[in-house]
Amino acid sequence: MSLRIRTSACTALAVAALAAGTVLTAPAAGAAPKAAAPTFLSASQLPPHPTSSWTAGPVTEGFPEGLGLCVSTEGVPSYDYRHREFWTDLDTTAVQLTVVTGTAAQAKALAKHYDDLVRTCADRIEETTPDVEAESRDYGKLPVEEGARVRGLHTETTWGATDIALLSVGRDGRTVTVVKWGQMGDFHNAPVTAFKKTTTTAVNKLY
Repeated sequence: MSLRIRTSACTALAVAALAAGTVLTAPAAGAAPKAAAPTFLSASQLPPHPTSSWTAGPVTEGFPEGLGLCVSTEGVPSYDYRHREFWTDLDTTAVQLTVVTGTAAQAKALAKHYDDLVRTCADRIEETTPDVEAESRDYGKLPVEEGARVRGLHTETTWGATDIALLSVGRDGRTVTVVKWGQMGDFHNAPVTAFKKTTTTAVNKLY
């Protein structure tokens, strides 16, 4: 999305961890078992653009700035973060993040934490940025691996800029993935059905 707003991660991290029956603490050095790196989406697996094809960037180490609007690493251990960015010739972009934790319990807590951040993102934007109105929508859960959830976020500034994003959080074992699609527009421009298919593919492809 064109709107770049830094927001702090909500304090629900501890609650999410307790609700998941674990604590989001970093595993001891060498404690996490080694596994194959998660596989990422390809450009052809993103929601089709009506007039432009998608281009996929390389898989890159670290946390993507493109998720900074709603999701961040604040308060989260230094897990194995990797991401891939996508773009069209016009105004549409996307990004996929994968996070490999130490255990399935840690991944469950992290997935809940990230979903909570996405769920509360609109409220946090309005609290910290008075000239932006934000609205979120819940598009429900997806029955894939250990589960995924899709949400939408619309933002509009006082000077007329309007952006729409779809975000999903899913999990397979001890790995969490977050996918974001965004462009200028509103909820009418959001390809929800296609994005649900993309999310399902993203979680299935992890391993």
